[in-house]
Amino acid sequence: MLRYDRVKFDYEPYPIGLIENVLESKIYQGLADGYPPLTLFKYMPNLGHKYSLSESNNPKAYQRFLKENEGWGRFHDYIKSKEFIEKTIGMLGDNFIDLGMKKYRIVSNKRSNRAYPWNALLRMPELSARFEFSMMNGKGGSIRPHTDMPRKLITIVFSMVKPGEWKQEWGGGTAVVWPKDRRKSYNHINYYLPFEEVDVVKEYGFNPNQALIFIKTFNSWHAVNPMTSQTDDALRKTVTINIERKY
Repeated sequence: MLRYDRVKFDYEPYPIGLIENVLESKIYQGLADGYPPLTLFKYMPNLGHKYSLSESNNPKAYQRFLKENEGWGRFHDYIKSKEFIEKTIGMLGDNFIDLGMKKYRIVSNKRSNRAYPWNALLRMPELSARFEFSMMNGKGGSIRPHTDMPRKLITIVFSMVKPGEWKQEWGGGTAVVWPKDRRKSYNHINYYLPFEEVDVVKEYGFNPNQALIFIKTFNSWHAVNPMTSQTDDALRKTVTINIERKY
């Protein structure tokens, strides 16, 4: 379903990959047209004018939406599948990124994550995929510089705007940043920094039908700088997938 053969990686200061036209245009158009309405989302102002719809944020509305929307239900079930996680790990390996996951048990399934209790007793590490619809207000919305929580191994952010729905001059791109104070470069535990304390190394624009892949490292600093739309109805729409480790 995903065009992983199109990925292009940058490797410094950490691996980050871009896939343009990641989905067939017909599939992408159907998903963008059927993106859930704002009324279903939970507002999370502490995260930068962010709205979230997921397994933990408005879970009943989340599950109902997936059951009532066939296209999104299929996409969600694929992302939560063992096949998707295995293909993602394989794609990374093909690009010289080996995260040492061969001995992990993949426990993702279609509509929930269920850990096997004996894995905890055996200390057998598990992998699962988490799926989140996410929106940010184009008028001042942002995500402060951070590196992601240690349990996250891989993050994939799919843009979900229709052609012409988002103007590039509003911003919304994902910036790879680096602390001005190099002593703060090591950030395994994921504390946040103010925007004025980092330099932008590279910025990936926010465009329709693209996916951006992050590898969690001790220095995987990234951010979304404050956006500059002058209207409140401009929304940066995404689907965020996290492949996570747990016991």
